[in-house]
Amino acid sequence: MNVKDLFRNNIKNLAPYSTARDEYTGDIGIYLDANENPYDNGYNRYPDPHQKSLKEKISAIKNIPAEKIFISNGSDEPIDLVYRIFCEPRIHNVVSIAPTYGMYKVAAQTNDVEFREVMLDENFRLDSGKLLDAADEHTRLIFLCSPNNPSGNLLEKSEVLELLEKFNGIVIIDEAYIDFAEAESTTTLLDQYPNLIVLQTLSKAWGLAGLRLGLAFAHPDVSTVMGRVKYPYNINVVTQKIVSQELEVPRDTQIKEIVTERRNLEETLPAIPVIKKVYPSDANFILVKVDEPRNVYEILIEEGIIVRDRSKIPGCEGCLRITVGTPEENRRLIEILNGL
Repeated sequence: MNVKDLFRNNIKNLAPYSTARDEYTGDIGIYLDANENPYDNGYNRYPDPHQKSLKEKISAIKNIPAEKIFISNGSDEPIDLVYRIFCEPRIHNVVSIAPTYGMYKVAAQTNDVEFREVMLDENFRLDSGKLLDAADEHTRLIFLCSPNNPSGNLLEKSEVLELLEKFNGIVIIDEAYIDFAEAESTTTLLDQYPNLIVLQTLSKAWGLAGLRLGLAFAHPDVSTVMGRVKYPYNINVVTQKIVSQELEVPRDTQIKEIVTERRNLEETLPAIPVIKKVYPSDANFILVKVDEPRNVYEILIEEGIIVRDRSKIPGCEGCLRITVGTPEENRRLIEILNGL
């Protein structure tokens, strides 16, 4: 597959915004090109629009060539970009699993692209055949989330591979929670499938949600065109600096503790009378089915604990999504639930 053939015509011919600094390498002593304030306060210069040094650091950590990396303002930016790159409004459509992360649908509506949802089964398992049946000659994208949000489970690799083999469009796999799963990332498949885009984030396992930095890994033609379509300075100076520092600090201990706490919750919650079902999770959260979910949600709010009410989402009827907290926070949660 030549992924360039899937680009919208206006994107194929797009001349990206460029700066004078794109034309030069090496040290420059006097900057008179960008109408910046010349007085140095640490923030008076525009950031590197291509995040070169940060890409090199991420490349070393992820073992993925820098030319396959797109750095984004959160993972929501590349979700929006793939619509703008591949989908003609009111012509093309997108297929997605359901229930799943809500921004795939919001981005479709924002870009005026038809969004087709295919329900996972009662155990949130993927049936690739159903997604392929929902697709037609105008389908450009398939969205998958693995581990899936809000169900928490990894999608079956064999089903994902079938989509990559048989779908004549782009498959986006959102791996925001992959660091908490005992499975390798699908980034290992990038060389084999040019139609694969893998999304990750530093918001979860790396604990940097407030800095809003996401990652997209893709064929170089795709990562390059994302760089052409994005806003010029999408990652600010402060974020680039702090993220670069934080990437020097391993998160293995924190991830291990979160996974341990998740397993403790999976073992403890089923014994609580108000809990009717605990779904297995590969993420840093657990989906649980309860009696009167809204009532349980509001009682927890009164006790100063906020969870996510997912009970009105098709496929998640009666369910709350509970993020794994610290050991102390999880003990308090269990105490309150036991008292209901």
